[in-house]
Amino acid sequence: MRVIDGAAGGGQILRSALTLSALTGDPVTIENVRGSRPNPGLKPQHLAGVEAIAAVCDATTEGASEGSERLVFEPTAPRPGHYEVSVGTAGSVTLVFETLLPLATAIDGHLSVTVSGGTDVKWSPSMAYYRHVKLPLLRRFGLVAAVEEARPGFYPRGGGEATLHLAPSSLEPIRLLDRGEFRAVRVYSTESADLTDADVAARQADAAVPGFLAETDASVTERVVRTADSPSTGTAVCVRLDYGGTMAGFDALGEPGKPAEEVGQEAADAAADFHAGRATVDEYLADQLVLPLALAGGAVRIPAVTDHVETNCAVMAAFDRDVSVELDDDGAILSG
Repeated sequence: MRVIDGAAGGGQILRSALTLSALTGDPVTIENVRGSRPNPGLKPQHLAGVEAIAAVCDATTEGASEGSERLVFEPTAPRPGHYEVSVGTAGSVTLVFETLLPLATAIDGHLSVTVSGGTDVKWSPSMAYYRHVKLPLLRRFGLVAAVEEARPGFYPRGGGEATLHLAPSSLEPIRLLDRGEFRAVRVYSTESADLTDADVAARQADAAVPGFLAETDASVTERVVRTADSPSTGTAVCVRLDYGGTMAGFDALGEPGKPAEEVGQEAADAAADFHAGRATVDEYLADQLVLPLALAGGAVRIPAVTDHVETNCAVMAAFDRDVSVELDDDGAILSG
């Protein structure tokens, strides 16, 4: 039985520990779940992730209840099929997907999981980021995965729905040390239907184009503006930068009283800051690549060594998987 102390971080420790347990077959106990948070223990989003991976692995669990600070997880091998889980709140759908995504390397048939909850909410990748940045990048290295979104869900009611589709995959070493030539910008902007008359999504998209683009030969090659019914009012915008060897994404969410132009500019500014450096992936994808690097090896230039990177590397070490960080003048290199 592996034992993981979750006191040093949040839900990422839980997700990574469950995924590695499912892939290795080693039972795991996570103690002090989200111990560093003001409201520790399993929240609905985390519990949905536990329920989803437990169903896929026909796992035995102890402590799988809201508020629990200790979870025991004993899996069998991941099984193909279709599964459904509801967060029940606006908790992140994409973070539930994070627990399941690496299982593509262990299944022998098609696996799909439909999750309802928040598709575009704080402290998690937006649905556009997941569909248009993370998955396309991982597909380059052999991960066969796609997401089908039925409807968006915003805070506070959630109500969004999406399905993660996985096929048997063999992940290749992830080598991303040089960006290559800057090629294009893509913008994805979403609004709830009640904001249609104000053209919020279009205004966000217009403001999300980074200013540095005018100084290059590249252009906006894709601009997707969409309106969709959702139980709560909300907007989201994602900017993707395309390079010869990689891509990076930057999210911003609308809030009451926050102009659409300010939302778009927030994403554009983040993209400009990234472009000024030499990293090959954005800050948020950096910690999400720790587990794939532990599985397949490789090396990735990241913009900074965040707490999430460090805690995720520690979870890998607890499962005898080595992912290291080497600092240099241009940021850091994450190696598996």
